[in-house]
Amino acid sequence: MADQAAAHPVRPQSRPHNPAFSSGPCAKRPGWSLAALDGALLGRSHRAKEPKAKLAEVITRSRALLGMPEDWRLGIVPASDTGAVELALWSLLGPRGVDILAWESFGAGWATDIQKQLKLQDARLISAPYGKLPDLAQVDFSRDVVFTWNGTTSGVRVPNADWIPADRQGLAICDATSAAYAMPLDWKKLDVVTWSWQKVLGGEAAHGMLALSPRAVERLESHGPAWPMPKLFRLTKGGKLNEGIFKGETINTPSLLATEDALDSLRWAESVGGLAALIGRCEASLARIAAWVAKTPWIEFLAEDAETRSCTSVCLKITAPWFAALDEDRQRAIAKEFATLLEKEGVAFDIGAHRDSPPGLRIWTGATVEPDDVAKLLPWLDWGFARLAATHAPAVAAE
Repeated sequence: MADQAAAHPVRPQSRPHNPAFSSGPCAKRPGWSLAALDGALLGRSHRAKEPKAKLAEVITRSRALLGMPEDWRLGIVPASDTGAVELALWSLLGPRGVDILAWESFGAGWATDIQKQLKLQDARLISAPYGKLPDLAQVDFSRDVVFTWNGTTSGVRVPNADWIPADRQGLAICDATSAAYAMPLDWKKLDVVTWSWQKVLGGEAAHGMLALSPRAVERLESHGPAWPMPKLFRLTKGGKLNEGIFKGETINTPSLLATEDALDSLRWAESVGGLAALIGRCEASLARIAAWVAKTPWIEFLAEDAETRSCTSVCLKITAPWFAALDEDRQRAIAKEFATLLEKEGVAFDIGAHRDSPPGLRIWTGATVEPDDVAKLLPWLDWGFARLAATHAPAVAAE
């Protein structure tokens, strides 16, 4: 402990150009300014020709960038990714039993909604603690399956879609909000995919994206939920899919300012090389953190298996013996102190672990974050932790 407390790295001279490492809303794309919104059709009806065309362009560019199959539908829905997931759950679940995968707070939230709000009797929770994936071999695809592709609050992602059969009977419903544009999605293995504008491409909040396979559309048109459906959740009219939603006719009033920002982020993504380049940026940031963790004795990834480590929401746990000796409340207080110190230095904003996660740090490394900024942050983590250790380690040793 004394050795760690005595270590005093030199105060770094280089700072991240953009210290925004928040996991949502996330960093704007490099070079962004308010001028990017000059084309916004403010004060116009979202149902008028030109604004509706803007909304349809978001859909068209998103489909192309993600390589979505032509027979899938993609629409803009209310309430960010949360709204998109809830809309899918309320609209589609019921005809079959459902398996729910949860290894962090968002998956656990969907389980609560399915079991306690929709009150589905045949709902099975397959869970794992923070840092691990559930046993994917337990999943029964004769049932509907609900899962997050990337656990934003644990930093654990599914490594691929090999565990999902192509000839499944149930629907594969995937919350992909911190994976879309950052990780390759196997569309043939999925039936519902959701995300928001505010994550990997750094857009603004409150708008969700809902993608439906032909199998999901078939379910919508053949299944009537047993519960009342709020207007915001209704995807069908007269038993048929409301196709307008997937052509830019949103269920409620969208922000045309946020729409312009979404278009700007999509154009930027295209300009840097498309999906492959976006994934490459995320993986490059993860690689920089992994190299640092490998040589740093006081920190580890929360994700135990390297194959499942997220390349967008990198969650880290402090492993120094003096820190591990503390109870969780004191660990949380010191981790918060750590994040606050970095914020005061102006080198990292909002990198504390999620409130439901084990105490530690969470660094957003989505595509709008420059890998070089991640590299510049790492010496500051060493510097900040040394300051904490100098203060707290001797006191812990004296207890």
